[in-house]
Amino acid sequence: MYLAAILTLFFVGGVAALAVRTELYSPNREVTREITRDDGSKETVTEITGQLFNAGTVISKPVIDSEGRALATDGKPLEEEIVGPDGTVTRRTRPDAKPLVEKERVYTLASGNQTYNRLMTLHGAIMVFMVIVPSIPASLGNFFLPIMIGAKDVAFPRLNLLSWWIYVAGSIFAVVSVIAGGVDTGWTFYTPYSTMTDADHWRVVFMIAGAFILGFSSILTGLNFIVTVHKLRAPGMGWFDMPLFVWALYATAIIQVLATPVIGITLLLLIFERLFHVGIFDPRMGGDPVLFQHFFWFYSHPVVYVMIIPGMGIASELIGVHAHKKLFGYRSMAYAVLGIAAVSFIVWGHHMFTAQGELAAAVFSAVTFLVAIPTAVKMFNWIGTLYKGSIQLNTPMLYALSFLFLFAIGGLTGLPLATLSTDMHLHDSYFVVAHFHYVMMGGTIIAFIGGIHHWWPKMFGRMYNEKVGILGCLLVFVGFNVTFFTQFFLGTRGMPRRYASYVDEFQLLHQISTIGSYILAIGMLVHLLNFVYSLFNGPKAPPNPWGGLTLEWTTESPPIEHNFHHEPLVTHGPYDFDDVVPPHRSPEEFPLPEKPADAH
Repeated sequence: MYLAAILTLFFVGGVAALAVRTELYSPNREVTREITRDDGSKETVTEITGQLFNAGTVISKPVIDSEGRALATDGKPLEEEIVGPDGTVTRRTRPDAKPLVEKERVYTLASGNQTYNRLMTLHGAIMVFMVIVPSIPASLGNFFLPIMIGAKDVAFPRLNLLSWWIYVAGSIFAVVSVIAGGVDTGWTFYTPYSTMTDADHWRVVFMIAGAFILGFSSILTGLNFIVTVHKLRAPGMGWFDMPLFVWALYATAIIQVLATPVIGITLLLLIFERLFHVGIFDPRMGGDPVLFQHFFWFYSHPVVYVMIIPGMGIASELIGVHAHKKLFGYRSMAYAVLGIAAVSFIVWGHHMFTAQGELAAAVFSAVTFLVAIPTAVKMFNWIGTLYKGSIQLNTPMLYALSFLFLFAIGGLTGLPLATLSTDMHLHDSYFVVAHFHYVMMGGTIIAFIGGIHHWWPKMFGRMYNEKVGILGCLLVFVGFNVTFFTQFFLGTRGMPRRYASYVDEFQLLHQISTIGSYILAIGMLVHLLNFVYSLFNGPKAPPNPWGGLTLEWTTESPPIEHNFHHEPLVTHGPYDFDDVVPPHRSPEEFPLPEKPADAH
């Protein structure tokens, strides 16, 4: 259920992103033309046009006095009366007079900047709160965490079901806000704008309430995972016998439980501010909008790792299984995810370098670089695992390699943003947009898609078309890089984010980025069609198509109710490919390496 809901919302958020990129294909332009009204009068009209959204029509109307006479720019009547020799009176426009006009903007249903801001809010809120945060833990995590540690189910199945219905309720609140017209606050709901925007009062409240409710689902999922890992591991499975995907979900759960209550309280205060004007964040009433940013980012930076750490766990599984090699530095990989989780709580201030004092900015800049240490450990160990591995270049492995490449770019481009001197220039530019997407989509979503391909045969008992999967992966990889790598150049040249229009010098790069988004969308569509075809016509999947050693590959595809016929006994590590033949596979398919003879 989670997987279907998340993929559906991913489609909605993706459509919003495509609409935004299509609008940005070229800057909005003013087009002046003369139109004829129904009464025969002619008026000059200036239309501000974009690719999708018409920002409105500017109509020039003559200014008239109380007697209905058109006025000139000097305040006198535009026309003068001339009496002829025979006493007839004629009217003519004064030769030196210019008509006095007033301009009136008539907005259409899709009015440019406002529609752009609403679509940006829709894209951000759906992708962050309803897709990326729950994507791996709630869908793949709920399915595979119990089975990978030899449990029948999570520790609290009913609590798990409750978290699903809370997720549905929160999503409904947000979707109702969108259907009613949407909000233009941005997904961060920054004050004071979110407390005073002219958007419909209840739409803003509903969107914020939706994010507030979704937080409870995240907390319950985290609690369930922590108890499951502590109490339900199979006999013989110690802490360092767990797959790294389980370690990643465990570290993620700790962050969810500790950080999510902060954003819950913050959003609740924002709702009170919006409804009752209590003056917590509104500077007009003595509130502090920077306080909201501190509360928001104290949660929202750790939640970045709620998104990316599960992706790291999937990458570890993909590389270990499809390189068919024992993971290099297993223990350091496990400690690294715990280190990332710990450091994530002390680096929120780097989102606010331009809104705080010099000392605080310097401290936050220094501690932000600490995140690079455990992250570099993981990157080094992944590459070390690939070295001399028996690599299978199938769809999951291609996504693992894509993850390494894209996440490396995302991590390296984060260094200038952690540096005070460069962040002052790059802050709120398209450089940040590109960096964020290289980490969130190039990391989390790419790993998520790779994980779906990796575990699809186990979940649904059907194999997909491998050639079509590889084609989709290549399209996604190319489309993603064309879309977002160009945005690094936009940011360094000064293009600010969240603007519906721009100067002409940025047009070429925006056009390249938009074309890339279309390629990316085609790649996603290829995967969707491949999966749908696989569900109905794909060949039956064997229990262990990839030759993995973790416990999910010891069961049928799809697993039986309660996962196992008998409680499993763990006798080897999750990546001991040098010592164990994978279950349901023969030694001829996966021969063990020859061990050197003992010295005498």
